[in-house]
Amino acid sequence: MGVVMALPEKNPFNEYKKTQIATANQGKLIVMLYDGAIKFLTIAIDNMNPKTYDVANNNIIKAQDIITELLLSLNMKEGGEISQNLFNLYMYFKKTLLEANIKKDPETIKGVVKLLKELRDAWDKISANESTADRSNIGAKGNFSIEG
Repeated sequence: MGVVMALPEKNPFNEYKKTQIATANQGKLIVMLYDGAIKFLTIAIDNMNPKTYDVANNNIIKAQDIITELLLSLNMKEGGEISQNLFNLYMYFKKTLLEANIKKDPETIKGVVKLLKELRDAWDKISANESTADRSNIGAKGNFSIEG
């Protein structure tokens, strides 16, 4: 009889990611979405040179799905001009990535990645400010308190 090795039921990395997502503030979640889109587009670019277009295509589609999620997360009623500008950018990204995927044009994708990185960095600063504000409110009335 062969020896049966017990594999861990849960991948520790996946569990860490789930915890990271569950405990992140909204700004940090948006940064994570940008990180994912940038990662997938980088993989797509890397797979256009050896011409593994199926991998490039799948990763462009994953990035487009993330951009769709970013679109759906916009609060158009309360976000005003900022939400409208982000909406226009996200629609531009989706259209540009569709065209780049059809033409298999890595330079066009690099342009989208550049813009995504700029937006990601801006959201990272916003989420850092949110985190600082959250920490400075600890113990304030209305938040969690151990007072009787």
